[in-house]
Amino acid sequence: MTRRPVPDRPPVALTIAGSDSGGGAGVQADVKTMEACGAFGTNAITSVTAQNTRGVESTHHLPTSEIRAQIEAVLDDFDVRAVKTGMLATGEIVDLVCEYADRLPALVVDPVMVAASGDRLLDPAAEDAYEDLVAEATLVTPNADEAAVLTGIDPDDEDDCRAAGEALVETGADGALVKGGHVPGDEVVDVLVTDDTVETFRHPRVDTEATHGSGCTLSSAIAARLAAGEALPEAVGAGVDLLSRAVRYPLDVGEGPGSVHHLVEVRNDAARNATAEAVAGVVEQFVDWDVTRLVPEVGMNVVGATPYAETPGETVAVEGRIAKTLSGVAPNRGVRFGASSHVARFLLATREFDGDLRFAVNCRFDDGVEAALGALDGPVAEYDRSAEPDAVKAEEGSTMQWGARQAFETAEGRPVAVIDRGEVGKEAIVKLLATDAGALVERVWTVLEELER
Repeated sequence: MTRRPVPDRPPVALTIAGSDSGGGAGVQADVKTMEACGAFGTNAITSVTAQNTRGVESTHHLPTSEIRAQIEAVLDDFDVRAVKTGMLATGEIVDLVCEYADRLPALVVDPVMVAASGDRLLDPAAEDAYEDLVAEATLVTPNADEAAVLTGIDPDDEDDCRAAGEALVETGADGALVKGGHVPGDEVVDVLVTDDTVETFRHPRVDTEATHGSGCTLSSAIAARLAAGEALPEAVGAGVDLLSRAVRYPLDVGEGPGSVHHLVEVRNDAARNATAEAVAGVVEQFVDWDVTRLVPEVGMNVVGATPYAETPGETVAVEGRIAKTLSGVAPNRGVRFGASSHVARFLLATREFDGDLRFAVNCRFDDGVEAALGALDGPVAEYDRSAEPDAVKAEEGSTMQWGARQAFETAEGRPVAVIDRGEVGKEAIVKLLATDAGALVERVWTVLEELER
């Protein structure tokens, strides 16, 4: 029997941009990101570049007739709900795209002028042509350097970014997102300006040079969400969040700095079930072994993080913890995402120092346990709450970040356990850490065996 098809009908987005043979930026990044954000990605290639993670080796611009043919083919067949532009390269190509502006429900203009490697991607004579295209844009997304070219304002702080955004809106754009990646500071501050509002999006700066494709990824994510009908502020916020994670977990490919991770959220979501199953398996093992000797008075919890977890909601744990009973140990309830606060925050804090760590369990700490930790296959670190600054204590949730920093900065190598000796009103605890569930189980078993001896 033949099966009936069940077609999906995703919104369609179009990228008009250059091709990147290295796959990290350009049309390749655009289509990957659009698909990851739920849109069907189509494309019209403006230029073919020979490039990789180290730089651009050569560029060949397609004739405007071929670019027009691609755009016409897509618009003739697809219900395109949003378009984003990338590398347009010449004034003639910019003018060509302007001709189609009134046929596009949403237009995101990423004014690509210089590659992350420093190679110029726009003919200087084409800069003036951008004025008309920006005037037609639903959103224009310049970085600080591009904003300076387009407005004459060189953004050096948040106020400058706002001024540049206002200048772009005055030219006719519905909105301008002036990106703060090139603006100095510990935070990256992106400023969204529209006729009615000014919004800022803040993320901690990531110390990496692997930002190849960042502008393409952001503008494509926003276009995909606009294609799905999201309002501009929501689409921008979601796009900025995606890019922040894509930069935090870059792809280590090529001999150069690498590329942002276009599919980071898709990969993270895909790992949720496997992570939950791994934690459930660890809990079942602990119940079978009766780990009563290691259960602290506050209860034990096993926490697993998805590969690119950034929040406690992306960690899975036992709801209500594992408690001691008359017949051994038992979880209060099942495992679910967001069930842990304390152990989850500590695990996430350790990932700032070692992003491969994904599993943790909090255990009872006493003299016997301390002696047993010596049998583990790695360094044991600790932190002293008496040295915790008052400012850290006063900020809710900051102790875990502070404690993780103290432990990791003093350990020689990746700690397999971190001791918190407690203080008045705070129980002494040791947290075991691992990159996978199997290693966590093995470390708990090692401690139990040593205690039996």
